Amino acid sequence: MNQDSKNLWIAVAFAIGAAAFLYSYIQEKNKEVTKNFGSKIAVVVAKQDIYEMQPIGESVLDIVEIPERYKQPGTITDPNKLIGKVSLANIKAGEQILSTKISEPSSRTGLSFQVSPGKRAISIPADAMRGVAKLLKPGDKIDILASVTTGKGQNQRREVKTLMQNVPILATGSRIANTLPALYSKTPKDVFKFKSLSSDTSFSTVTIEATPIEAQNLTFILIDNPGNLYFTLRHPSDSGPAGVPSSTTAESILGKPKFKRTPASSGQKYPTKPRARTPKRKGGMQPL
Repeated sequence: MNQDSKNLWIAVAFAIGAAAFLYSYIQEKNKEVTKNFGSKIAVVVAKQDIYEMQPIGESVLDIVEIPERYKQPGTITDPNKLIGKVSLANIKAGEQILSTKISEPSSRTGLSFQVSPGKRAISIPADAMRGVAKLLKPGDKIDILASVTTGKGQNQRREVKTLMQNVPILATGSRIANTLPALYSKTPKDVFKFKSLSSDTSFSTVTIEATPIEAQNLTFILIDNPGNLYFTLRHPSDSGPAGVPSSTTAESILGKPKFKRTPASSGQKYPTKPRARTPKRKGGMQPL
């Protein structure tokens, strides 16, 4: 064996020894880390930023191993428990996903937080004719008109009044103002189906924001004639009050004056012209 071969084998031996030493060192360090921080555990983290009210799908999740000591309370370890849920808060990329930051799509996702203090949310039936062909979405502003009947008998007439102006829409059906643009629904075969809500016209109600008195007035109409409420849609930049008559009637449309009819049987007496008195003649003589 020549000198070059000896040198080669010596180098190989040193390399193997160094690798063994390095492996032994890493193992010792791992044991030390495990002793100090616990064994490693797999947790679910955000692969990218997840925003508030965003539906959670498989593409935004990742699984990493971390020392058990660094696992936060409530951290999700099974990604299947997150599919189809909604984020209740912003979650940064790489952040552990906690059970307190997710929810099933429901009223907890934000409807109650959309109602202004002192206001109330109330739902009104909506169809294609009364609801602007259902081309409404949460965040739109509408005016609400009501068709009401006043008077009795021959004095009965129908009027149309503008009840409320610049009313914010909080929800159309189950879709709310800060809600998901899409919804996951579970099929009988446990497969999550993605449903877009941006073009959903299957809703039959519109939820608006109103004062307690306005809600009370609307409830009165809803109980009696829910089909007598109509919506008109405003431009987003149009928020001022519109100058409209107090009411619209058949007479106001046709330009006729309003007459109040009085029934013939009312017994009303009309004034008559008083009879003129004949003056007395002088001399005491009275006319025959």
